[in-house]
Amino acid sequence: MTQSAQAMVDLYIQAEKDVLEGKSTTINGRVMTMENLADIRKGRAEWERRASAESDAAAGKTRNRHSLASFYE
Repeated sequence: MTQSAQAMVDLYIQAEKDVLEGKSTTINGRVMTMENLADIRKGRAEWERRASAESDAAAGKTRNRHSLASFYE
């Protein structure tokens, strides 16, 4: 089952909340505890980037990777 990037962000946010409350959580079959908080936050950041890209693509936005420079004498 493929989940949207935003659904994965939501899972990671819930996992972060659970771990901060002292609970353990499972994402994709992997049990995470307080020791995994950095991994959870890293995963959430990656999925937030993906969700943002999906949102931009759905809105027809493209990212301009070039800047315009003007040189005058």
